[in-house]
Amino acid sequence: MSIRLICSDIDGTLLQYGKKELEDEIFEQIRELHRRGILFCPASGRQYTSLRKLFAPVADCCVFLCENGGVIYKDEQCIAKNPMPRALAEEIANDLWTRSDGQGEVMLSGQNTAYLMERGMGMLQRIQFIGNNYQIIHAPSEVPEEITKVSVYLHEGVESYTERFVPRWKEANCAVAGPYWIDTTFANKGIGVRSICKTLDIDLADVMAFGDNYNDVSMLDIVGVPYIMDGAAAPLREKYPNHTPRPEDVLREFLKQA
Repeated sequence: MSIRLICSDIDGTLLQYGKKELEDEIFEQIRELHRRGILFCPASGRQYTSLRKLFAPVADCCVFLCENGGVIYKDEQCIAKNPMPRALAEEIANDLWTRSDGQGEVMLSGQNTAYLMERGMGMLQRIQFIGNNYQIIHAPSEVPEEITKVSVYLHEGVESYTERFVPRWKEANCAVAGPYWIDTTFANKGIGVRSICKTLDIDLADVMAFGDNYNDVSMLDIVGVPYIMDGAAAPLREKYPNHTPRPEDVLREFLKQA
């Protein structure tokens, strides 16, 4: 096995919740990986604009897995897209909106724009914080392009709503994506990583990946070297033997040995 691609979740993994900028160390590591012919892949539910801003110093060294695998970018070009069936995306969006007790705000993701059905409960501020392109809408039918992901933001946390939505929308890979988000998509991070590997002729066994939540499982399950964060839920820590508090710590040792 020779690692050729390193994928990492962002929020809760490379970027601890509440932080807006990455540490300089990861940029130095990505540059060194690139010099050695190893590609780095931010793998996130964020859109391309947000990810490219976050990784601006090293963006040309990366391939971007966006919208939990719904959109893949490399060299500023969309190289793969996995949209949802339109009728199903609209049905899910309406369900998340109407069955969240007035507490949920809904985001429908296009290729590089977030379409927001908001109630003034914090989603808009979160989207502005991470730097997404966005547009306010009042109904899913107003989205003028293919929909790659539908999410609900629950400002009181996902705990009371996980059983309500996750089993209902299994066909759309419904999963908890963080303390406040539940996502649905016909893609997932595993599908996104497979698309990248197929396009770039990389063996999945030659991929290392880092994650912290249930929406990372599809990625961690298929790569040769999966890592789970120390702060992940207990079932995830039990499932994966490789644990770390920070991806940078693993990459530092990897670069010493490579």
